[in-house]
Amino acid sequence: MNVLLVVNCSRIEAVQDALMLETWLKRQGYDVAWAPDMRAGDSADAAAPAGVGPGLAAAPTLDAATLETAELVISLGGDGTLLRAARIVGTRGIPILGLSYGHLGFLTAANPADVNILEVVADALAGEMHVSRRATLSADIVPVGACGPAADVMRVPAVPAAEKRPSVAVAGAAASGAGEPPQPLTVFALNDLALTRGALGEMIEVEITVSGHRIDKLRGDGIVVSTATGSTGYALSAGGPIVSPDYTGMVCVPIAPHTIQARAFLTSPSDVVELALDYDRPTHASVQVDGQVLECPGDIARVVVRRGPGDVLLLDYGPESFYSSVSRVFYGVRRDD
Repeated sequence: MNVLLVVNCSRIEAVQDALMLETWLKRQGYDVAWAPDMRAGDSADAAAPAGVGPGLAAAPTLDAATLETAELVISLGGDGTLLRAARIVGTRGIPILGLSYGHLGFLTAANPADVNILEVVADALAGEMHVSRRATLSADIVPVGACGPAADVMRVPAVPAAEKRPSVAVAGAAASGAGEPPQPLTVFALNDLALTRGALGEMIEVEITVSGHRIDKLRGDGIVVSTATGSTGYALSAGGPIVSPDYTGMVCVPIAPHTIQARAFLTSPSDVVELALDYDRPTHASVQVDGQVLECPGDIARVVVRRGPGDVLLLDYGPESFYSSVSRVFYGVRRDD
């Protein structure tokens, strides 16, 4: 059985504890693999993780055999490192244990400053931790020139894993042959997708539709569509609510709307959110997926977001972990109060 370590190699404490964990795990009879860290200069593999999408390869990938035999993924870093672990795993159903070495550690299960990490990992391997199923997002990014009827856009299939590319940016020529219309990209997110104004800084206009029902034409900096997990990230900063991780619908939050009437709203798990850009006035928009900028093959025409085909499994010590984290991170309540 394999254990995969996803480490923020820029944090010395995380690397030191990962090396200690590797030694301990091998003594217990486990094979241990490390996920390369692109920020540390590691090179990417030839294929992106299943379900991530060609324009947003997570971190570098591992061979399929390592992932298929992994019993546990351990993230050592902050919430960003855990999101990287989620992109590597995709919806394979491998549980992820987050150990916090970051600033907030909201998504992680334990802080090494407070607990013995060997005991926490032992609990995870023994199946003694709570499994929190976290809904994901699947989004089609449709460039100008690839637009068709909305129903056709919603049926765009995911790109087969063998055709996915490792870089964060995908040029138009990579997404389609020279002279051919650019093709939609399908991407995976655990936290959120944000459609925002681009590098020119101009306000964008977005037509918001939910399952065929027009909601509004939003003028402002953009809109973020998040899962319940992502409700404590960008969506919260934009004025959205904190949502229990058991909620499986989407949270839609306008970003700096040029109106006093725009409000955040929630969808049902089966809804499809479509964001169509208005190009009556030329502008430039950008898409960020789990905090990473997605370079699209051409200007964006629309983004279609739905619940992902599977969940990400996060380990913690029970539902109270979420509310304890909420009180600690957002209300400043200490654990001993």
